[in-house]
Amino acid sequence: MTSPSAIPFSVLDLAPVPLGSSPGQALRNSRRLARHAEALGYHRFWMAEHHNTTGIASAATAVALAFVAEDTHTIRLGAGGVMLPNHAPLVIAEQFGTLECLYPGRIDLGLGRAPGTDMATARALRRTLMGDESRFPQDVAELMAYFAPVQPGQQVQAFPGAGLEVPIWILGSSTYGAELAAYMGLPFAFASHFAPAMLDQALAVYRSGFRPSEQLEAPYVMLGLNVFAADSDDEAAFLASSQQQASVNLRTGRPGPLPPPEPNYLDNLHPQLRALLDDHLSCAVIGGPDKVRQGLAAFIAHTNADELMITCSMFDFGKRMRSFEIAMEAHGQG
Repeated sequence: MTSPSAIPFSVLDLAPVPLGSSPGQALRNSRRLARHAEALGYHRFWMAEHHNTTGIASAATAVALAFVAEDTHTIRLGAGGVMLPNHAPLVIAEQFGTLECLYPGRIDLGLGRAPGTDMATARALRRTLMGDESRFPQDVAELMAYFAPVQPGQQVQAFPGAGLEVPIWILGSSTYGAELAAYMGLPFAFASHFAPAMLDQALAVYRSGFRPSEQLEAPYVMLGLNVFAADSDDEAAFLASSQQQASVNLRTGRPGPLPPPEPNYLDNLHPQLRALLDDHLSCAVIGGPDKVRQGLAAFIAHTNADELMITCSMFDFGKRMRSFEIAMEAHGQG
């Protein structure tokens, strides 16, 4: 069985807003978590773009990353991801070019093609029909061109941005992103933490079709994984129920702040909703230190991942910090 210590561990933070809290406090918690993750030895700290969701505070992703970056020193920071159809590529190049200028050598840019919201909000974000998912490959190429050195006669340039080496990642939850990342020779981050159904197929497509590029010589896969860790299996199951409730609420049209944990939540859940949740959160490790260590090792052995991006939303921020500690302790003990 592959050892967890053989690969880097990273953090995906959605800046969760617990019921009764505020976006400001959620972002301050993200900053504290990033500093904590850096001290523990996590490799990256990524934040994700979501809109019209009162339980997630990272809508202005570049702004949130700048706030986090100011209180960290070595951990890599990035978007996991920016939903590119919502934006003009030039704007994203300028935003992340600015971040790279302020925090050189620490910035990543993960790109996704989903809107990160409902369609009504997507229309409000884009204002026109030009920013659609079908243009995603062209938008990625355009964005990458803005990070290249300025060419003679180039009329439009990203400043800051031009000539900066900001690593581009393709995000995905299907074979589409895998195919694009392979074709462009880019690292691939798969959203197995919330859409695991096509994980094995996407990995096979990416690895078999990968073409080397200037950025990357060989395929590199980072996989999202829910890890709800505590000092006992029972406590971990209790704490995980907040995210389980939030997932059910989202998929039944009732998104909102992160609920407090509920005892025996799964036992009282309707079988149809339990099946939905099992499908959505099947890539999850929930338990005390021993169970977490075993679960991490099994997931790595099954996927042969190059890196894990661990995510964990818990109502109690102190318990959430402890969960990342336990995961990193398992990282060194596998």
